[in-house]
Parts: sequence; structure tokens; C-alpha cells
Amino acid sequence: MPGEFCHTMVAQDRDRSRGADGHGEQGIRTQVPGASVGEDRAILLGCTMMAFSVFMFFVVGITMIKPFVNSGWDDGNASCVLQKSEILEEWVDCRGVSTVPCLKATVTVYFNGSTEEAVLHLNEDSVLLATECFYMPKCQMDRKALQDQVQKVNGSLDSLLGNNTACLTDQTRYPNHAILRRKYTLQMVLFALLWPCILLGGGALLVGLVKLTQCLAHLSTEVISEAAGGRLTSRYTQGKLYRLLRRSSAQSPS
Repeated sequence: MPGEFCHTMVAQDRDRSRGADGHGEQGIRTQVPGASVGEDRAILLGCTMMAFSVFMFFVVGITMIKPFVNSGWDDGNASCVLQKSEILEEWVDCRGVSTVPCLKATVTVYFNGSTEEAVLHLNEDSVLLATECFYMPKCQMDRKALQDQVQKVNGSLDSLLGNNTACLTDQTRYPNHAILRRKYTLQMVLFALLWPCILLGGGALLVGLVKLTQCLAHLSTEVISEAAGGRLTSRYTQGKLYRLLRRSSAQSPS
């Protein structure tokens, strides 16, 4: 999991810093840059972003991807010709809260060379909520607002009357029904997946940049330590050579 991975990285950075301090007490002290508070926070932020992206993937998969993949409504070569649309006098139940008007649309479906009459629906939810309704407004108590919404949709259907319109069918589960469009399309699913992908990539990039910075700082410290050790060795060698030359000059006859 991203949280356990980040916790391990932070712990390793702290252990490396402690190990560097303990090693300095034994001899030549090599300074290894430990994880600063800002670096720890950056790593935790990156891990939080990755963890939240995983949660977003789960939510999008349940709410959008699964219904889209399991949908049996085939784009196919089906076409529908609207014959009539009417608002039924009897209002239908809306989840036990209230009643709403039902707009019914009857179409002639042309599919694979066959012709049959079917009930047209707006999308898959309309089929599940009411098998006879093309459109049902959301549940509310304002009857005037409900009537206005249905009248508006009915007016838009008048433009399709007698015209050939693409539609979708499910001959296995709903042979006498057709829908005008899917609730979730491929473009909608890809757009919904874009945001968790960006969040996951941003979190991984943030953690990677922090680790790269720490690695470069560690290499820089090692180079500086090796250069400092080389200068100390050179000074010690020069001093020893100077003492030998001075001793030899003192022992030589004047």
C-alpha cells in the first residue's frame, strides 16, 4: 500500500541519519544528509496523493466503469423512428416519496433487417425505473414544476417525430425496448479516469524527486569527504617529507 511504502521510506531516511551520526564518533566523521522535515512532509504528501488516487480509482470503477462494461445495450445498426409521444394521465410512483408524470414515446425499431414496435427510453435508468416511460422528472412535491419539465421534454421530442434516429437495443433482456443514449459513454469513463491518473502520477513524481534530491545530496557529501581526506593526507605527507629533509640537513657536515 502507498501508506506503508512511504512510512518505510521515512523510517529508512531517519535510520540513515542516525547511522551517520553514530559513525562519526568512531573516527573520520562522514556527514550523510538525513531527511529534513520538509522532505518528510513532501514524501507524506506524495503518498497521500497516491493513496487518494487509489480510492478514486475504486469509486470510479464501481460507479461508472462497472455499469459501462456490463451494459448490454448494443450500438449496432439499430435506428428508431418516433411514431408518437404522450404524457400519461396516470402519474407513476417515484420511490415511494411522491408521484410524477410519465412521458411515453413509441418508436419503430429497424434492426438487422427486422422491424418492430418498441418503447423508447432516455437511458438505462429509465428502463429500470419505469418500463413504460421515456422520461420521469426527479421526485419533488411541486406538481407545477413537474408538469413544466415533462412538457419541455415532450416539446423537444416533437422535433424527432417521423425522423430516423440512432438508438440502442438489448435484444436479450429488453427485446421490446430501446434507449436513446447510454448514461455512461466511453468518453465520460476516460475523462473520469483522467483525474486519479494525474493524482497518482503527481504523487509518484513528488516522491521520486525527493528521493533523487536525497541521493544527489548523499553523493555530493561523499565526494566532498573524499576530497577533504585527500587534502589531509597530502598535508601529512608534505610535513613528513619536510621533517626528513630538515633532519638530513642538520646531520650533514658543515
